[in-house]
Parts: sequence; structure tokens; C-alpha cells
Amino acid sequence: MTELITDYAEYEAFVQSHPKGHFAQSTFWAKQKTKWDWEAIVSRDEAGNIKGSLAILFRKLPLFPGTFAYCCRGPVCDPGDQKTLRELCVAARALARSRRAVALRMDPDIPSSDTAFAASLKSLGFREKRGTVQDQIQPKYVFRLNLEGKSEEELLAGFHQKTRYNIRLARRKGVEVRICGPETVPEFAALMEETGKRDGFATRPAAYFTALLENLGGHARLYMAYWEETPIAGAIAVQYGDKTWYLYGASSGQFRDKMPNYLLQWEMIRWAKAGNCRLYDFRGVSGAYQENAPIPGLYRFKVGFGGELVEFMDERDMVLRPAAYAALRAAIGFYGWFGQKASQRGKQNAGSAQ
Repeated sequence: MTELITDYAEYEAFVQSHPKGHFAQSTFWAKQKTKWDWEAIVSRDEAGNIKGSLAILFRKLPLFPGTFAYCCRGPVCDPGDQKTLRELCVAARALARSRRAVALRMDPDIPSSDTAFAASLKSLGFREKRGTVQDQIQPKYVFRLNLEGKSEEELLAGFHQKTRYNIRLARRKGVEVRICGPETVPEFAALMEETGKRDGFATRPAAYFTALLENLGGHARLYMAYWEETPIAGAIAVQYGDKTWYLYGASSGQFRDKMPNYLLQWEMIRWAKAGNCRLYDFRGVSGAYQENAPIPGLYRFKVGFGGELVEFMDERDMVLRPAAYAALRAAIGFYGWFGQKASQRGKQNAGSAQ
């Protein structure tokens, strides 16, 4: 049995407690996406308990009649539970049709190695979107650090020797990391702008980061690194359920020798550990290491923390209006409706490595 969610407390309790829960499927994230309409579907078992959910964002297309539907990092259910997956997808198709959606896009938090899940989506009408890794809305490749059963000492021991050295070096040089509130966002935004100019990507305005901290409340933190009271680096992390994500990072090129980004990451990992998180997600990299890959230093920085490279399955589209879908793809890439291109967003995390 499926239904549109009306009890947001029950919905949040389910998504936060599920192993596949993700902040992008939360009601908190819905508040952040002000240009989108948000609705969530749940599937219930015979006892009436939620066994699966799927949140969808709808956005009106400026050049075409209708909307575009996007399920970011959903669904939230057991990947092997084909019955629940089918119930959610069938209900999502009906909802998307009622909103005159051209297509429904899904980028599940599922590794590319799960061919059974990919086959299930195909049987439900989702097809792999043609394009490049850079065209994808969310990172296809991420680093994830397993925190389960490990003390801080054991986590440090798993880092590359140079990474441990740089964390200690930042402290010796007098770098201080603070947890800051919205009043410090202008300092962070200035560092983001500097990082964007240095590395060639567009940045979000300060108002976006302020809204992020306010909308996600205790789930989001702004960490700032100071040297002699000068802000030299910053990062925003999100903790939701059993995971913490490093979302945005920025730094000043003038103070690279202070190694603030290493200490920032360590403090965010400590927050994840204190919150009993299972995973710490460093977010996007370009894939397997290559010197000529985009931002090779970013890969080297993140791999130094001992995480595992995870490759997610490609985006899938359920085409609901084929003619409009073909016309829209011919006119522009869908990813353009989501703000900055994926390649640019991927570079935003480069502030931690540069």
C-alpha cells in the first residue's frame, strides 16, 4: 500500500533510521530547495509501518510545458526488496504524470556493482541516461570512510602517514578550528569566492549557505579554520541518520602551508564519530586516480584519509512524455536546470585540497 506522506514526523523517523536514508530525501532538504515542489511517497507493510519511501522534487520547465521530476538519492528501502521498490516506482510514475512531468530522474545511493537493482529499475521503465560523468547531477564517484567499531586512534592509524603529519602540523602552526553560526557565513562565502576564482568554478551566494544552516538546523555545521584570528579555510558538513557528508569546502591560497584543510576534515570526522555515524562521505572525485584527471590533488587529498572509492550507478530516467523529452534533450542538458553543472559542483569540494 502506498500513499503521499502527511505525517512528517513519522516520515523523518523512518528515513533517518534506515541504512539507505539520505539528507537529500529529508523534509529538511525540501526547505532548502525553494525553487522546487516536494512530495514524498511511502509504502506500508500489513501492520501499517513504513517499509519504503521516495521523495520527489518537481520543477517547472521554463522553455517547455510541464515539469521535471527528480528523486535525489532515493528510494529509501531495502535494495533487494523488489515488491517495495515496484510499489514506490509505480506510485511515483502516477504522481509524476499528474504533475505533467516530462521525465522522472533517479540517482540511487546504490553502487554500480549492484546489477540486480539496475535490472529491477529497467523492468520498471527506467533507462540509463546517455551522457558523461560530468553531466550527472550528483557525484558518480565518492570516497567513504567506514567509522564502525573504530576509535579515533584507530581512524588516525588508518590515515596515510602524510595526512596524519599534516593534521599535527596545522595544530603546531596555530590553526584553530571553530564551529560557527550563520553570522560567520560572509567569511566562508568570501573564501568560496576566492576558491572558485582560483579553480575556475561558479560559487553559490552567501544567502544559500545561510539558508542551508537554518533549514537543516542541527544537521548542518559550518566549520571555520583560523590562524591568528584570520579565516583561512572553511567547510560545511551535514549529519543525517548514520552518515555525515562533507558538502562544501573553501580555502585561502595564501595560507596553504598551514594545512588547515586537513584539520578541518579531522574535526568533521570526529563529529561524525561522536554522532555514532557509520560512514563519513568525502563526496565527489573524478574516479580512479589519473594525473591528467580533473583536480588530481583532490583525489590525493581524500584518499589520504583511508576511505574507500565508491562508484554509484548512473542516473536513470523514466520517460513519461517522449516527444517533449527528446526536444528538451536536444535543446539543453537536463542538468542545467539544477543550477551549476555537475563538473562545477565537483570542483567546489576542491577547496579542501587546494
